Amino acid sequence: MASGVWQIPKIPELRNKLLIMVALLGVYRFGVFIPNPGTNRAALASFFGGDSGTLFDLYNMFSGGALEQFSIFTLGIMPYISASIIIQLLTVVIPALERLKKEGEAGTQKITQYTRYGTIFISLVQGFAIAYGLENMSAPGDSGAVVLTPGWSFRLMTVLTLTTGTAFIMWLGERISEWGIGNGISLIIMAGIIVRFPDAIINTFSQLKTEDLNFLQLLLLGVFAIAVIAFIVYCERGQRRIPVQYAKRVVGRKVYGGQNTHLPLKINMAGVIPPIFASSIIMFPATIGAFARDNEFLNSIVALFSPGTTTYLTSYALLTIFFCYFYTSVTFNPADVAENMQKHGGYIPGIRPGKSTAEFIERVLTRLTLAGSLYISLVCILPDILISQARVTFYFGGTGLLIVVGVALDLVAQIESHLLTRHYDGLMGESGSQIRSRRRTLG
Repeated sequence: MASGVWQIPKIPELRNKLLIMVALLGVYRFGVFIPNPGTNRAALASFFGGDSGTLFDLYNMFSGGALEQFSIFTLGIMPYISASIIIQLLTVVIPALERLKKEGEAGTQKITQYTRYGTIFISLVQGFAIAYGLENMSAPGDSGAVVLTPGWSFRLMTVLTLTTGTAFIMWLGERISEWGIGNGISLIIMAGIIVRFPDAIINTFSQLKTEDLNFLQLLLLGVFAIAVIAFIVYCERGQRRIPVQYAKRVVGRKVYGGQNTHLPLKINMAGVIPPIFASSIIMFPATIGAFARDNEFLNSIVALFSPGTTTYLTSYALLTIFFCYFYTSVTFNPADVAENMQKHGGYIPGIRPGKSTAEFIERVLTRLTLAGSLYISLVCILPDILISQARVTFYFGGTGLLIVVGVALDLVAQIESHLLTRHYDGLMGESGSQIRSRRRTLG
C-alpha cells in the first residue's frame, strides 16, 4: 500500500473519488459552524463546555462539535444510526422485514427507504425535545437564558432546521458512498471525531509548558498511544477462518464445485455498536443530574457513576460485554449460514452438515465474541483510567478510537482494491494491445 500511494494521483478515477470525498466532507464541516438562530451562544458554550460525562458529550463527539455550537447539523448523523439499528433489530422480529432482507438488491433498497423514513421521524422527535429542553434550561453562571425568544415559533423553526440538517447529512453520506470512496456515513462520523485532534495537541503542549506534564511522560504517552492503535488494528483485522469444502457437481458436461475455501469470523463481529449502547446507558445518570443539580439523591448517583470510578468502569465493561453478545446474536445467525452452506454443497471437514454445522459455528462464535468483547471493553475503559489515574488528556475516548481506526482500515482496503483493479486492468490492456499488434503484423 505504501508504494501504491504514489500511484493514486496517476489514476484519474481514484483521484476524482478522493477529491469528491474530501469536498463533500468539507461541506459537512462548513455546515457545523452555521448556527441555529434564536439562541445565546455564550450560554450554550458555558453549559456544554468541558467533559461532564453526560450523553451530551457523547452526542457532541459524534456530531463533530455541532451540539456545542448548536448549528443546523446539531443532530448530526445519530438519528440515521439509531434508525438503522432499530431496523436491524426489527428485521429479526418482523417476518416481513426478514423476507425483504433475503430478496437481494430490491429488498435492500426497500429497507434503506424505511431507514430514511425512520431517520426523519427520529429527527422530528429529537428536534422538538431539544427545542423544548433549551427553552427551560439556563446556563450556569451569569450567561443567562439559552433561548432568546422562546415560544412555538422557536420550536417549529428549530425542528425544521435540525431535521433538514440531518436529512442533508444523510444525503451527503449517500453521495460520498456513491460518488466517492468508502462508507459515507462512517466517514462523516470519523471526520467529526478527528477534528478534535488539533485541540488535543495544543492542550498537551500547553500542559508541557505549565509543567503539568514533563517530556518523559509525553514521550511515554505517545509510545503508549501508538501501541494501543497497533493493538486495535491487530484485533480488527484478526479473524478465525473455518475451512469449508464444496463437493463436486456434474451438470451436463461441466463439473462445478470441488473447491476449498474458508468461512471468516472476525474477532469483533459487533463493531462499535456495543460501546455506543453501553456509553448511552452509563451516561444516563449524569445526564439527568445535569438538569437537577439540587437533588441530593441524583447527585449521589452521579458521583457513583462518574467517569474514572470503580463502579463506572466495571459497569461500562460489563454492559459492553453484554451488548457484544446481544448484537452479534442479532446480526449473525449460524443456522442461516449452515443452511446456505448445505444448499450449495458445502461442509466443514469433520462436521456433519445442517444442525451440527450450526452448533459448531455457534461454539466458535461464542468464544470469539468473548475475546472480542474483552478487547473492546479494555480499549473503551482505558482512556478513563489514564485520565483519572495518570491525569492525561485524550482528544477522544475509546469508542471514538475504535471508530477512527475501523473506518480508516476500511478506507485503506477500498483504496487497495482500486489500485489492484487498476493494476490488473493495465496488465490486461497491455497484453491485449500486444495481441492486436501481432495480429496486424501476421495479417
